[in-house]
Amino acid sequence: MTDIALTRIAAAHRRISYGLTLMVLSVLISPGIDILSKLAVATLPSAEITAARFLLQVVFILPVVLVRGTLFDLTWRKSALHALRGGLLLLTMLSFVTALKVMEVADAIAIFFVEPIILTILGSVFLKETIGWRRYTACGVGFLGALLVIQPSMQEVGLIALLPIVTAFSLALFLLVTRMVAQNEDPWSMQFHAGIWGGLFCLVLMWLGEGSGSDVFDPVWPEGLTWIYLLGVGVTATISGVLGVYAYRAAPASVLAPLQYLEIVSATILGWLVFGDLPDALKWLGIAIIIGSGLYIIWRERQVQKTATVAPVSPAI
Repeated sequence: MTDIALTRIAAAHRRISYGLTLMVLSVLISPGIDILSKLAVATLPSAEITAARFLLQVVFILPVVLVRGTLFDLTWRKSALHALRGGLLLLTMLSFVTALKVMEVADAIAIFFVEPIILTILGSVFLKETIGWRRYTACGVGFLGALLVIQPSMQEVGLIALLPIVTAFSLALFLLVTRMVAQNEDPWSMQFHAGIWGGLFCLVLMWLGEGSGSDVFDPVWPEGLTWIYLLGVGVTATISGVLGVYAYRAAPASVLAPLQYLEIVSATILGWLVFGDLPDALKWLGIAIIIGSGLYIIWRERQVQKTATVAPVSPAI
């Protein structure tokens, strides 16, 4: 092997290590969004917290898209897809923040992590991706794990325990649309326009909900520490998102995906430190099953990709 080849291999390894480091930081920081949202939702409606996140996301990313010159790179089709992504992102955060009002952070995130399972199924339906019986079985097992977390949560808080499932489903749809857009779109521009549309939709909902007394849509004026919570949600979401973008630019998605499950660990620790919440034994079992199923799906996907690289035609999985 030549020195040039060795240098390239070493550089590739460094990029992957760099990507792994950024991804770890991203998933360790990300639960901060949920902790701060839970603190804020005690006195503010969910839509107001969601709107604040979108607004701050737009403010922070605007200078970047201006420098990159991608702000006005739009067509009617791109605008429609950006609006769809913004709407799905709005539903994702609105449902999750609403759940956090009465649910423990670790429980909500654990249920939400059926998202890779839902994405696998939706990919087979809408993108015609080949999904064999092994991955379908893992999806079924993962949903059983989610039920172990949902059942006691429903006894404690009612049907609101299903909102993290809504979050997972809407995020999975968001990621499917993102796959379509990302082929010919700047990632910073995608984040910016999703924030614009999500914020606009959220403001309309708050305008319609004003005076209704709804703890989801009726806006109230923040007081005291709530301002800091809102700012913290925006800053934490932006930092975590940027770290994630650069992580995926440096390392393959198949390498980074398993690290996302560290978020359950960091969320559990933060939830315990801030609120004194810890999952019980049944919920821990459900969390373990969800993580195991998700990791298996990711591993199986990597095996399929390797097989496809070696042979153009491969048997069903």
